[in-house]
Amino acid sequence: MKTQAIVLEKPEHLRLATLDLTDPVDSDVVVDIEFSGISTGTERLLWNGRMPMFPGMGYPLVPGYESVGRIVQAGPTSGHEVGERVYVPGARCYGEVRGLFGGAASKVVVPGEKVVPISDKLGEQAVLLALAATAYHAVACGGKEAPHRPPDLIVGHGVLGRLLARMVVAAGYDAPTVWELNPERAHGAMGYTVISPLDDTRRDYQAIYDVSGDCGILDKAIARLAFGGEVVLAGFYHEPLSFNFAPAFMREAQIRTAAEWKRADMMAVRELAENGRLSLDGLITHHDVATHAADAYRTAFGDAACLKMVLDWRQMQ
Repeated sequence: MKTQAIVLEKPEHLRLATLDLTDPVDSDVVVDIEFSGISTGTERLLWNGRMPMFPGMGYPLVPGYESVGRIVQAGPTSGHEVGERVYVPGARCYGEVRGLFGGAASKVVVPGEKVVPISDKLGEQAVLLALAATAYHAVACGGKEAPHRPPDLIVGHGVLGRLLARMVVAAGYDAPTVWELNPERAHGAMGYTVISPLDDTRRDYQAIYDVSGDCGILDKAIARLAFGGEVVLAGFYHEPLSFNFAPAFMREAQIRTAAEWKRADMMAVRELAENGRLSLDGLITHHDVATHAADAYRTAFGDAACLKMVLDWRQMQ
């Protein structure tokens, strides 16, 4: 089998290429991708060559971890059936071309245990589930019996910040404040307040969650903490982070890193989205067909009004 896939040959050099797919085994499913989202966090770092090195990193690569499609072939031990609509968090099925994260393709081969069945009613909004699971994990990774302190301040009003704020409100906690410097992104609040940090005089926040990826966030956040407060790093950072010790010492500040979402987080947010408790409305702002991928990536990373770009692969099936 072959697939049409987005290939980053090197930073800022992208093409749509025909690639051979790895032959599926009994535990795999083959998925025709309908929609894929472009991440303005990790994929931007792959695009501009600033992604920190880790095992498996390198070019050429197929990006993408926000894909939705339908199973067209299911192995006998895959645990799935033909016709199921599933979320695909990426794939590694392109031979010598790396899958980082490998979801931006018209067809993928992926282990059945990796995909998540989803309702048809979510439509293209299902591409947002990974970001929703990331937001959920940042607060709930202590487990249902011992969740972490929810944010009373969120830094950044992109898609991840909006999802985190919506979850806090939906869970019945006090509405957080959200910081956003870009006026184009200050709109769209649902039950919470968005302000510029320049207009915020508070210095008693208990839990500050950064989803902006600002490598200089620690000193800015620590200065706004109450004694014993916590800064949660929920973004992705391409440079080393540091902070001045004295202000942190005086506040006995805590710093926590929120790791990658787990399957339990994905199941939780899928249920929240499907039963309507978590709204995904208004977060997808731009669309394009997969054949226009190069322009779509530039828009996703260069247009501040673009919260989420979705690529449509259906014409390539």
